[in-house]
Amino acid sequence: MDGDVTFYLALLGMALASYACRVAGYLLMGWLQITPRLESALRAMPIGVMTGIVAPSIAAGRPPELAGLVVVGVVMKLTGSDLAAAVAGAATVAAGRWLLGSH
Repeated sequence: MDGDVTFYLALLGMALASYACRVAGYLLMGWLQITPRLESALRAMPIGVMTGIVAPSIAAGRPPELAGLVVVGVVMKLTGSDLAAAVAGAATVAAGRWLLGSH
């Protein structure tokens, strides 16, 4: 039972921390003037976060992940859509893992 309490307390703490970051960002952005440089940095943020999430899988060098990377690049070049590229890459990795039996 103690493990359950610890889990729920940790979950609550993470939820509060996440909410606090959102609120703090909203409040701080009300005080800042958005310069072209800041706007450029904010626009680049999603790709930086996505890179941080995907990089360890790519570094492992497994075939499904490498195929997914290639598909993401091709779809992004053809469509210019981040969402389409991410979905196509995830589907490629999932299919590759399923076909190779590496879950």
